[in-house]
Amino acid sequence: MLDTVFVVDRDNQIVFVSDACESLLGYQAKELIGTPITDYMHPDDLALTRDSIDRVMSGQSHVDFRNRYMRKDGSVVHIQWSARWSEDDGVRVGVARDVTALRQAEEELRFLAHHDSLTKLPNRTLLYERLESGLAMARRHHTGLALLFLDINDFKGINDVYGHAMGDRVLCEIAQRLQGCVRETDTVARMGGDEFIVLLTGIQSTDAVSAKVDSILAVMAEPLAAGFAELRMPSCSIGVASYPQDGEDADTLLSHADDQMYQIKKRH
Repeated sequence: MLDTVFVVDRDNQIVFVSDACESLLGYQAKELIGTPITDYMHPDDLALTRDSIDRVMSGQSHVDFRNRYMRKDGSVVHIQWSARWSEDDGVRVGVARDVTALRQAEEELRFLAHHDSLTKLPNRTLLYERLESGLAMARRHHTGLALLFLDINDFKGINDVYGHAMGDRVLCEIAQRLQGCVRETDTVARMGGDEFIVLLTGIQSTDAVSAKVDSILAVMAEPLAAGFAELRMPSCSIGVASYPQDGEDADTLLSHADDQMYQIKKRH
């Protein structure tokens, strides 16, 4: 069978394991028998696994759970377990299946649901989640919050003259520059097209917001590397909305920052 069968006694010692364990963990069956199964678990999953073991031994007919194990070569494998306790024999019988590829696919789908596929920045969905969380924290701690709405000036001309592939490279460059301007607690998100949002949390003064805008404008004015040929880095228009001065909810703040950005863009 493709799955691996483990039989473990009351003391967590492995008393039997099928030959499929070698492809699962990299060990031969004879290497595992007589050793504690917990020796091969990922240390961060020990608490979760103990809880699952307790449920198995409490008399539940079957318990399904996932955890991580360390292979002989040091790599990590995600395992789906189906386990039961045999009261008569005093052993725990578990069937293990490698679900590493499935777990990776799930993580990739979760990432794509919350991030822009080109720049890998948070997308609109994740931005709203972080904005709502930031507003809740600002209300609780009586601090400020600011949204910077950035639009790249004349970006359409880059696509028209240099092609969309070059335009995508410029967007990725902009994303990297913006990320380099903020703290780990802040968020840079791509709203779509050539529009970006910078969410600043824990703001203590309007001067801090102005200083951040100035630093972004300075970074955006730096020339592109030689790999971008003769292309010049485009300028940007930035609209600002601050909590609580310009609004107390996410939609109001985004709308205010968007409106201010377009007013500034008209001047270019």
